[in-house]
Amino acid sequence: MQEIVETRSGSVSGVNEGAVTRFSGIPYAAAPVGARRFALPQPHARWDGVRQASDPGPNAPQKVRAVPGLDAHALIGHGWVPGDDYLALNIWKPAGAQSGLPVMVFIHGGGFVLGSKDAPVQDGTAFARDGVLLVAINYRLGVEGFLPIPGIPTNLGLRDQIFALHWVRDNIAAFGGDPANVTVFGESAGGMSVANLVTSPRAKGLFRRAIIESGHGAMTRDIGVAQRLVKKLAQLLKITPDEAGFRSIEPGAMLDAVEKVGLPTTRLDLRDEEGREPVFGISRFIPVHGDDVLPEKPIEALRQGAGAQIDLLIGSNAEEMNLYFVPTGVREKIGRLLATYFIHKCQPQARRVLKAYGMGAKGVKPGHAFTDALHDLVFRWPARRFAEEHQGRTHMYEFEWRSPLFGEPGFGGLGAAHAMELPFVFDTLASVTGPQGLCGEAPPQELADRVHRIWVDFARSGALPWRAFTREDRQVYQLARGEAISEAPMPAAPFLP
Repeated sequence: MQEIVETRSGSVSGVNEGAVTRFSGIPYAAAPVGARRFALPQPHARWDGVRQASDPGPNAPQKVRAVPGLDAHALIGHGWVPGDDYLALNIWKPAGAQSGLPVMVFIHGGGFVLGSKDAPVQDGTAFARDGVLLVAINYRLGVEGFLPIPGIPTNLGLRDQIFALHWVRDNIAAFGGDPANVTVFGESAGGMSVANLVTSPRAKGLFRRAIIESGHGAMTRDIGVAQRLVKKLAQLLKITPDEAGFRSIEPGAMLDAVEKVGLPTTRLDLRDEEGREPVFGISRFIPVHGDDVLPEKPIEALRQGAGAQIDLLIGSNAEEMNLYFVPTGVREKIGRLLATYFIHKCQPQARRVLKAYGMGAKGVKPGHAFTDALHDLVFRWPARRFAEEHQGRTHMYEFEWRSPLFGEPGFGGLGAAHAMELPFVFDTLASVTGPQGLCGEAPPQELADRVHRIWVDFARSGALPWRAFTREDRQVYQLARGEAISEAPMPAAPFLP
């Protein structure tokens, strides 16, 4: 039986999948094409009749990046699906008439340049099965979403996310959701986005709780620094570094230049006045601070009480950077000089950092010290700093289950790498199981049951089975272990703000 729901833009019909009804590709904003390509998000025009919400539809322009020996499609989808109406969302809900359901809104990752709401690992069926209304959104990426081009509004990708949250507030009751009980959550770039929304005055009042997975608020740039990227891209594209120049190039024609500017061999200095590059080269495209969306650095906004009304669950994985350095062999092969050079490009005290992580000590490989340092510099310690400064109720987790993938001789296994928690959170282990699956051949379903339940319970009522995190009482819940530990500050602490 079809479920038809009336939204403010028109009626939509979902697909019944037993106990769950799925609505795919519902536009929450007008297509960002033509005059609207670099404009603020606008309401979608009303449609007549019933719109069939069965096809996920298009996503933002992007190029998929391969990871050697890993099936990454489960994590990021199958690449660019061209089309205009990609500012859209999916909804999974318990089948039948409902009311007052807790709502979760998921923001996908992908370095602000790739990914979509439709990646298999983040299928929302299990959340709907367990009584949560799950929403997943697309947003503008790359040049259209996160390049501060003179003459256009900044942070358009974040503005899209905020516009989607307004759509949820105005429409979700018709699907059975409670607009006063919204939890926004995201992973990687999606987690960074959530951290920014927690502190943004533009997002105030749109959600009650937040979950930040492998993210924090430190990955933003000053607009002036980010405009060095504008000039470099314009140089590669042979256009003027302004609105007219970028409008002259179609989105698909920019993707090769976006890839090229992201290469570590491309000469581009994005360090701030303190000599730090907050993203450590993972992505050139990130949000900027100094506008009406992020008036200041998120960490400073937290100190002034921004987001204090929001219950926060934030965490990281124990071996985040393994995703980047194990499949490529960097962790085992990189030497001392190259490791020092890489960190020096992003951090003014590279030698001291590496020494703090064992570089030069007997029996410590340079690549191991290098990778261990970056786990903490890029993800783990900045997440703790965000938790320290948040003045509302804050809980912290760490995901430490280790994937055996790449565990052959010469490699230590993928371990608790970046994105590893996602199939446990969404209870979608089947999507990442296999000889090239993120989780290897036999990931533990019992752990997925427990982790998924923690997320569901937090969204429902804010309940969590461990004490809050504070600067003095540093409680970190280890998800695989199933209990909280008291965690000491990390060796990275003296080297980051």
